[in-house]
Amino acid sequence: MDASLHEKEKKQKTTLAILTYDDGKRIFRGNRKNFVDLIKTGEDHGVDVYVTTTDELKLSGSQIVGYTYDEVHKKWKKGLVPLPNVVYNRIPFRKFELLPEVQQTIQSCLKHGKIHFFNPAFYNKWTLFEWLSKSKDTKAIVPVTQKLTNSDELEKMLQKHKSLYLKPVRGKAGKGIMKVSYRNGKNQTGEYQLSIQEKTRSHISRHSSVQQLWSQIREMSSGKDYIMQQAIQLAHYKQRPFDLRALIQKNAKGEWSVAGVGARLAGKRSITTHVPRGGSIDNPLKLLSATFGLGGSRKIIKQTKQTAIILAKQIEKASGQTIGEMSMDLGVDTSGNIWFFEANAKPMKFDEPHIRKRSLQNLIRYSLFLSGNKKAKRSPETAAARKKTVNLRSRKPNALTQKILAAIKI
Repeated sequence: MDASLHEKEKKQKTTLAILTYDDGKRIFRGNRKNFVDLIKTGEDHGVDVYVTTTDELKLSGSQIVGYTYDEVHKKWKKGLVPLPNVVYNRIPFRKFELLPEVQQTIQSCLKHGKIHFFNPAFYNKWTLFEWLSKSKDTKAIVPVTQKLTNSDELEKMLQKHKSLYLKPVRGKAGKGIMKVSYRNGKNQTGEYQLSIQEKTRSHISRHSSVQQLWSQIREMSSGKDYIMQQAIQLAHYKQRPFDLRALIQKNAKGEWSVAGVGARLAGKRSITTHVPRGGSIDNPLKLLSATFGLGGSRKIIKQTKQTAIILAKQIEKASGQTIGEMSMDLGVDTSGNIWFFEANAKPMKFDEPHIRKRSLQNLIRYSLFLSGNKKAKRSPETAAARKKTVNLRSRKPNALTQKILAAIKI
């Protein structure tokens, strides 16, 4: 009888597959450290997590080939694992995801009656702005954006907005971004300035005509599809612009929530805030307070969280897909208004510890929600930590602690 109950319990246990790609050069693609962290968090909540690839996710039987992590020997083990209840798409590159055989695997999962698949595709920047323009709640948050098609349209856009960002439709991590500005040069003659992001610094060129400008843009864009977007005058910290990064995820109730808000400060010679392009991670409250004060900054962060959830709901609704998480680049202008710049379907790992921990827990709890096992099992370590936290909260903090807690509450 006991053995029968044990078997029943085992069958009902949630299994989460992290889906990635095997290109033949390595065991599988993706951030392995990230996968290990998610596997460990799954263990804490009674969820079996493993990695599988698009080649190995065969849905015909009750088992598939997967990879589990051996913590003792610090290595991956390949073997048979149960068919997953939930599949979390972490295919790392768009070029892999668009392969016909990969699309076939994704579509098979989406059509499978017993598998919940979330985050099925990368976003296209132009499509994102079309989706957000459909709703009056999100339309006003988006800078003016158009497809970059010819020099005439570029010139018209520059007559309305003196500075524009040019972004590849399928770009990632700030790669390929350019900034163009129109300004009065010497002898009151107009000139166009083009800034091209190169790794951690930007290269600047000046052109006397829009035709010359267009010629270089065409050369640098290499035939890729681009959008042109109104440049927003961002708030600055020590003469360097910054923006906010929000991680938005579904929670244990299947509802959108904000795991955290971070900040990225532009490099001294960069036109973007992306860390791979010279930007740096910083505290949003500190950066905002330099312009808006502590009270104003807290209001902006609260408004940022509310705005991010509104945006996430609209993106999911317009996409018609099941989405479990996304990150967003949001700007704050000099007047304190919030602007949407970009959403990422495959968020990079947030380095802020409190955001990182919450993000892993949200992914596991959302998987439990999807599988119908809505109550997470706590490990002895998790329960002990929670008990310790409750005991600490029951004590009244001293004046210094209250001040510190108030300062870091985001």
